[in-house]
Amino acid sequence: MKLSAQEEYGLRCLLLLARCGEGESLTIPEISRAEGLSVPNVAKMMRLLRLRGLVRSARGQTGGYMLARPPEDTTLRRVLERLGGPIFGPHFCSRFSGTNRACVRAHDCSLRAVWSGIQGFAAAVLDNTTLKDLVSSEAEMCQRIQIMAGPLFTVSPRTPPRGRIRARA
Repeated sequence: MKLSAQEEYGLRCLLLLARCGEGESLTIPEISRAEGLSVPNVAKMMRLLRLRGLVRSARGQTGGYMLARPPEDTTLRRVLERLGGPIFGPHFCSRFSGTNRACVRAHDCSLRAVWSGIQGFAAAVLDNTTLKDLVSSEAEMCQRIQIMAGPLFTVSPRTPPRGRIRARA
């Protein structure tokens, strides 16, 4: 599974807004600085998030962007489906049919079972993870996912990259 830049940056913007207090908003330049993204990129992302019903905007001196719903009411699945789509959708087999109208394995496909199983597992995790949950630390989130995943998977925090990380001014 590969997340698109749109999904990654959209989630980062939403998480930043989820960390704000109720009724607080952030402007495009504030989001840009906090996330290390260009102002035009954030402007495009916030417009998309607004059109998809994930954020709302307010004009004026105290205006900016805020979540459209409380963080505890917005699941990760809802966000990802509005920004991209499911991992394995109902038309997956017809999208990868080669030169034929339908995939040659359309009637008996072991890969379809794998993709469908991954989609089911991912949907269970994504349905049970809200923006409020994601405001926690990486270690806390790993613990939460481990509980959901059970004995099949091991989830642990990732070691930060080595080297100097410079903050942009």
